[in-house]
Order: sequence, then structure tokens, then C-alpha cells
Amino acid sequence: MAILAGIDEAGFGPLLGPLVVSASVFGVPDELADECLWRLLAGAVARKRFARSAALPVADSKALRVRSDGLVHLERGVLGMHHLFGAPPRTLREFLARLGPATAKQMDRYPWYAQADLPIPTAASAADVALRANALRHAMGAQSLRLENIAAECVLAGEYNRLVAATRNKSVALFGLTGKLIWRIFQKYGGREPTRIVADRQGGRTRYLPSLQRMFDGADIKIIAESDQASAYHVRCRGREAQIHFVTKGEVAHLPVALASMVSKYLRELFMILLNRWWAGRVQDLKPTAGYYVDGKRFLADIDAGIASEGIDRSLLIRSR
Repeated sequence: MAILAGIDEAGFGPLLGPLVVSASVFGVPDELADECLWRLLAGAVARKRFARSAALPVADSKALRVRSDGLVHLERGVLGMHHLFGAPPRTLREFLARLGPATAKQMDRYPWYAQADLPIPTAASAADVALRANALRHAMGAQSLRLENIAAECVLAGEYNRLVAATRNKSVALFGLTGKLIWRIFQKYGGREPTRIVADRQGGRTRYLPSLQRMFDGADIKIIAESDQASAYHVRCRGREAQIHFVTKGEVAHLPVALASMVSKYLRELFMILLNRWWAGRVQDLKPTAGYYVDGKRFLADIDAGIASEGIDRSLLIRSR
């Protein structure tokens, strides 16, 4: 079996809320390693949201229109995939315990997250998700595909500010989080099976060799390609090896990257629900925010008196960059 992994983020640009970087890992028969997973799973998964389709939506999270459709499509795809591991998570904290246990410990430092939880799904029907997941399970079995793992790095605002202060560059901070997931996948799978890790391109950069050399100390790293569309490398290190690709629009071309983007977006949206809910209980007629810069500024102006009266540490709420 070959290993195909995808990594993507949500929340790199906003003023409020967490940055989330996620990974999904699939096992694929060697002869299908270069095939499109959407094609192999046609009928069970779909790249777009279709109101009458029974397929599981797995697509770039930006195409699922959270603002107009709510979380229903994200939940169908993300929680439907989790059915392949057995019983799906029932709450946000249970979900975090599976994806990134360290985040739950961070939450208690934040008034809007401490002691808070959310039942999930919030919008989709659990029965509907289960039915879609059953069709996916059959389709995966017919192609001998496996969902090996889903993981996430959730960086809440205070931790984000400390990370950016330490690196002095938010892009470096993002690459560090991406690198943690690359390293874990490499360590777990790189010694056993042919492994290909695809990450969405980090900004406009095309050269990743120096960063990979720092990540894989003493490794033999060969450049496969460096272009405006994709940068690819072959890494051999301590008996393990993998191909690592950084590509533009990876969530459009690679199903594992699309799923990672959905997981990241879904987790971020759940955290924003908690943040908005807490502040709405303290500021009358408060309009919720998605946390992006312009509306985030509006939200901060609306809660400014509340920040003072509640004694809130602004570094836990507002991102430095």
C-alpha cells in the first residue's frame, strides 16, 4: 500500500480565533497511487455541495459556503469520514481529543472556551451523515482504500501570538506547524510504505530545500521540481523516505488536501461559535463575527467596554499579526 497524505490550514489571515493546520492520511494500493481519489470514489464523494446528492462532500472548504449554508456540508464530509474509524465524535472536546489532545488543555486559559463544549453535528443530521458514511465505507472497500489518520494542530490566539513573537514571522510560524505534521507522517509511514505528502503551498515561495534540511537534519534530500505550480522533494532520513510536495490549489487537485482543509475550517468554525456565544451573553445585540480583519475590528469595537469590565487579557483574544 502507498500512503497519500494531505495538509492544509484555515485561519491564517483573521484577526480573531484560532489558526488550524490539519492532515489526512490515506492508504492506497500501489497501482492506484497516481489515480484521482475523487474518481475512484465517484458516487460516494463529491467535489461540490449538491442539495439532493447522497454523496459525502469532500472539497476545498471555501467551496462549501459556510456563511450561507452553515456547517452542514462541512459536517457531512468531516464527520462522515470519521465514521470510518468507528463511532464519530459527539462533542467538540471529544473531537479534539482524537485530533490534537493538547488543544483541550489550552482552552481552559480562555474565558470563552473554558468549561465550554459543543455537541456535534451542529447543523447536519447525524442519521444523514451515517448513511452517507456507509456508502463511503463500501466504496473505499471496493477500491481497497483506507483512511489511516486525521490529525490537527489548533493554535489558539494566545499561543499564536507567542509563536509569532518567537519566530518574528507568521509565515515561518505556519510552516513550523505544517512541518510538525509532515514529520509525524514521515516518522509513522515513511519507513514502511511508499509515502507522498502534499501540502498546500505556503504563500508564494517556491524553494523549500533549506526548510526541509532544517527539519530533516542530516537527510539526503533531492529536488524533484521547483516551479510556480509545484515544488517537490525526495527525502531519505534514518531508514525512512518520502516525497514531499508543496502545490498551488492543492485542495482542488488532491482529495487528502481537500479533506484537511475541511477539518481545519470546521474546527475553526466551532471555536468561533464558542467565542461568539460567550460575548453575546455579555454584550447586548452583538452581531457575531467570523474573525476576519474588517469585521473583526467591528466586533472588537462592539465589545471594547466588555473587554475592560471582564478584565480580559487582550493577547488571548486579538492576534498580533
